[in-house]
Amino acid sequence: MASVTALPVQPAAGARGAGRPVTLMSGDALVLEGVSRTFGALKAIDDVSLTVAAGERRAVLGANGAGKTTLFNAITGDFPPSAGRVRFFGEDVTWLPPFERIRRGLRRTYQSSLLFRDLSVSDNLFLAVRGVNTGRFSFVRPGAGHPSQVAVHDLLERIRLTHVAGQPVSALSHGQQRQLEIGMALAGAPRLILFDEPAAGLSPGERRELVALLGAFPAHLGFVIIEHDLDIALRVAERVTIMHEGRILKHGTPAEIQDDAEVQAIYMGGKAGA
Repeated sequence: MASVTALPVQPAAGARGAGRPVTLMSGDALVLEGVSRTFGALKAIDDVSLTVAAGERRAVLGANGAGKTTLFNAITGDFPPSAGRVRFFGEDVTWLPPFERIRRGLRRTYQSSLLFRDLSVSDNLFLAVRGVNTGRFSFVRPGAGHPSQVAVHDLLERIRLTHVAGQPVSALSHGQQRQLEIGMALAGAPRLILFDEPAAGLSPGERRELVALLGAFPAHLGFVIIEHDLDIALRVAERVTIMHEGRILKHGTPAEIQDDAEVQAIYMGGKAGA
């Protein structure tokens, strides 16, 4: 098995994905430069530098408390970095509010569902489509041939929920709700999607459906996935980044990460380097 390259604070020249300095490439979707986030005396993420290429599928793994969701919050602007810089397709978005990042093509799902449970599947998708387009504040509902309605139909087919389009979200299975969340993230013209534990609580069959859904994404659309299910993460990702205690520990291919003793120690409750 190929060895996994550990990422020190000052990595070897040419290393991509962690450490300083980060070289901005024309094909980079996301570049983090020394990003930290503190909450009082707690440093949730510490000097994280990471590069995700356009169209890349990246998994971010680590034990509970490693800082993975805080990293997503810094990227999306939910909790902007206390230090460092976030670039999205070459543009510095560090201090832009979340809605401006959404307009630029950044999408995200959350650990806890943010769906409108009393509305139908179609209505949830319709709101997502209108929310990222002009005319979103109009009170006039467009007809069946309107581009927004066509987009809803296309999304229903992509996420395989056409058969429950008219049902309220509250009547869906947990797995179908996760599919709907992915559909809402696909609304508009996303350029990069952040998935925060999309397989949490899914049955084995629903997990297979999730893998198939992510695998069917067009080649130009990249994503970063946080996932505790190693099997799913390693099946859908091209590159894997391991976080530990708020910092990037190492990264590599799924094959390199899978049998790495240090990664196994982290997931079994051990310490890095133990």
